[in-house]
Amino acid sequence: MSISATTAEAPDLARENAVFRKVVRRIVPFLILCYVFSYLDRVNVGFAKLQMSEDLGFSEAAYGLGAGLFFIGYFLFEVPSNLMLQRIGARTWIARIMITWGVVSAGFMFVSNETTFYVLRFLLGAAEAGFYPGVILYCTYWFPSHRRARVIALFMSAIPVAGIFGNPLSGWIMDRFQGVNGWQGWQWMFLLEALPALAIGVATLFYLDNGVRDAKWLTDEEKDIVERAIAEDSAHKSVHGRVLDAFREPRVWLMCLIYFCFVMGQYALTFWMPTFVQSTGIKGNLAIGVLSAVPFLAALVAMNLFGRSADKRRERRWHLVIPSLMGAVGFSLAASWSGSTVLSLVALSFAAAGVLTCAPLFWSLPTAFLGGTAAAAGLAVINSVGNLAGFVSPYMIGALKDATGSTSIPMYVLALSLVVGAVAVLTTNKQVVNR
Repeated sequence: MSISATTAEAPDLARENAVFRKVVRRIVPFLILCYVFSYLDRVNVGFAKLQMSEDLGFSEAAYGLGAGLFFIGYFLFEVPSNLMLQRIGARTWIARIMITWGVVSAGFMFVSNETTFYVLRFLLGAAEAGFYPGVILYCTYWFPSHRRARVIALFMSAIPVAGIFGNPLSGWIMDRFQGVNGWQGWQWMFLLEALPALAIGVATLFYLDNGVRDAKWLTDEEKDIVERAIAEDSAHKSVHGRVLDAFREPRVWLMCLIYFCFVMGQYALTFWMPTFVQSTGIKGNLAIGVLSAVPFLAALVAMNLFGRSADKRRERRWHLVIPSLMGAVGFSLAASWSGSTVLSLVALSFAAAGVLTCAPLFWSLPTAFLGGTAAAAGLAVINSVGNLAGFVSPYMIGALKDATGSTSIPMYVLALSLVVGAVAVLTTNKQVVNR
């Protein structure tokens, strides 16, 4: 009896796997491309700092405040943006987001003082608000929970990819175009790295589909397979309904705490990596850029290995706890080994592998219990509150670096934050999240 059942089910599973591979090939590479330039335009200010702070007389704290103000705009507009995506459709809204942030990012070439820097960072956050949680929500339209960790890990590979290619590119642009047309290298960097966002934003209008039924590249049978898998997965979700249901759910606020702790480490790396590398004695923007890419290579490997393992074993909690503790160890070692370029890169690679792995795997937790309109609101709330750490982290590092002249104390604070996040993950219900 069991043998015949297994024989009958095997072709169905094989067919389902083939359909979802087709969906991955169609959607995920394009979303990765979008996120590469989203992340690059968000954090290239970390590279611009190497020239811009000196040219414009910015202190470390002023730079940290400006870098962090992005997340205030992000916080204020995140939930409305995600609700608009659900109402208008992913294709139009994601295109709007990308075109808007491309325009604002290019505007950074005109920064002349702290005030314009602060205003543009806030506007960039408002422009980008909704993109990341919108994509996470979009993935729930196409993939059930047990396939989503790997997909989100692939999507978030854009973060290390942006570091691997973006850091050397930024360094090369700043060196190569310095003084061309009377502009500084950092001005050229902002302009040239904004152009792809505008082009891809227009392409989004023609490439993305709002949902499964709109996908002309799927047959009716394939659409039925995807929709059946999504429906079966949605039946397990305990929070549906209205926007307010997301705000009333205690687990949403626990998710905010966990994500806040992880984001503290994530943006410490992406905003300050060039400065960390420079502080070990490295000179030259291109050299700093190349060495800054090394930790992101380690992260690219780690996040995809952990993502595959989490889906294969259908285990979420320890697949988050272990990389978060890796990140804590990495930051602690980086603080101790700050005098050596080689040892610092080893420690920062360990930190990056841990911290950047946490981000994609985290989203398996809230999407396990949020559904419907509550998911659109809940994911946006979690992302916006958690990303306030993107304000706290760079400002904290800048202020402590100004006060102490060292990056060691901020790194110990970041390590503690990751330990708190790991402990919070273990308070979640494994029967709910391990699917």
